[in-house]
Parts: sequence; structure tokens; C-alpha cells
Amino acid sequence: MKKNTGAGGASDDGVGVGGNKSDQQRLKGQSSKERNMQRLGGRGLSLQAFARTNHYNPALIKKQREFYKNAKYVRKFKRSLGQHEQQMTARHLEERNETEEATDLDHNTKKRKKNSAKSLRDLYEEKRQEAEKARLEREASIQAKKKERQRAEARRKSLKKKMFKKTKSGQPVMKHRIEHLLQMIQGSTS
Repeated sequence: MKKNTGAGGASDDGVGVGGNKSDQQRLKGQSSKERNMQRLGGRGLSLQAFARTNHYNPALIKKQREFYKNAKYVRKFKRSLGQHEQQMTARHLEERNETEEATDLDHNTKKRKKNSAKSLRDLYEEKRQEAEKARLEREASIQAKKKERQRAEARRKSLKKKMFKKTKSGQPVMKHRIEHLLQMIQGSTS
């Protein structure tokens, strides 16, 4: 008589419901993941490899189409802008030539040049003075901040010294701590 072992479905003689004895022993040592991989015929494609094989992406295609359309509009705009600029420069050059011819007839051109050099020098001096004033103001504010920082640091050091004072037996001196608490309360109420 055959003896049923239960879960595996195998019997003493090696033939049972689940197949032959060697298959069951082989499958017993594997995890379910390994069994599935063997059943499906290997590991399959990784996510990156799968993504590379699929070239159809409607969102990407739409984005590229929109990019090229915008590039076409920009190219047309730049081309028209260049033509417009050429027309404007041609007009500007003609106007400049006319005005230069008119001013060359005047004998006051030398005086104007001297005046312009003088005004440029004055303008330079004004800018230099303004920059110097701004520099001095910055230095003054830096010095004031530095002094304030030093004062605050000195206050903190003295407060720390008072707060860490100890009696002969090693207990903290409570007088300074109570004064500090009183100042804090008065400061918060006012």
C-alpha cells in the first residue's frame, strides 16, 4: 500500500501527483521567484531596456512638434526684424549724413567739442565724488555694526560670567540669576 506524505503529494516509491521524485527535490530548494523565472524562460527585459525598445511616446512627439513650430515662428520673426533693422539703419545713416553736412558748415564745431570734453570731465568728477560718498557711508555703517557687535559680545560675556558664578560649596549664586529673570519680565511687559 502507498503511503501519502501530504503536502508534496509524493509517495515512498517516488511516483506521485506532482511528477517524479527528482523534479520535486529540485523544485523544493528554489524560491517561488526562481521557479517563476524558470517557468517563464529567463529574467526578461530590465525596465531601461524595455523603455528603450518602445519608441512611441505621444507626449514627446507633441512636444517636438510644438518646439519646431515655435522655432519656425522665431526664425521668421528674426528675419523680419533683421530686414526692418537694415531699413532703419539705412534711413539713420542718410539722416546722419545730412546733419553732418549741415554742421560741418558751421565754424562752431571746435567750440562744441571743447565744451563736450569739459562736460564729460565734470560728469566724471561728479560720479567719482558720488562713489566716494557711497564708499565712506558703507565704511561708517560697517564700523557702527562692528562697535555694536563688540558691545553686545561684552554684555554677553559679563552676563555669562555672572550666571556661572558659584559659591564656596559649588552651588550657583542665585542673586544674578534672579536679577536676570526680573529684567526679562520687565522687558517683556514694557
